[in-house]
Amino acid sequence: MSLYDIPLRTLAGEPASLADHKGKALLIVNVASKCGLTPQYAGLERLQQRYAERGFTVLGFPCNQFLGQEPGSAEEIATFCSTTYGVSFPLFEKIDVNGDDRHPLYAKLTETPDAEGAAGDIQWNFEKFLLTADGTVAARFRPGTEPEAAELIAALEAHLPA
Repeated sequence: MSLYDIPLRTLAGEPASLADHKGKALLIVNVASKCGLTPQYAGLERLQQRYAERGFTVLGFPCNQFLGQEPGSAEEIATFCSTTYGVSFPLFEKIDVNGDDRHPLYAKLTETPDAEGAAGDIQWNFEKFLLTADGTVAARFRPGTEPEAAELIAALEAHLPA
């Protein structure tokens, strides 16, 4: 099964999939509204604004598995993201990224090693996966890597389709 075939739901509860973004470079991020890393939303939105016209989008997946740092409802998450950070990129329903109820998308993504060669569980909120325009995972960035870090920007620019 391709990453494009995995069923998803938007934050509004509508059916979706990564195929809706086929042909774009994607940055998939597990996000949270009440985390010390939450200010990364600002950098993610700047990436969205800077590269959207070149065939790129950020995709946010709220997750409440790390100290309950995403406790809100879908409506609360949407309101927080839009009013606090002006988020314009797509957000999806709250999911589990680790454990027995890990979403199938993250079951596939976590097979990808990071720069040190470690695959496996998501470490914390704001772990990032860069996908190429054909749906291949090009890179994995751990939570401490800021969205506008040089290594992430270099990888992103190397995989832009346009």
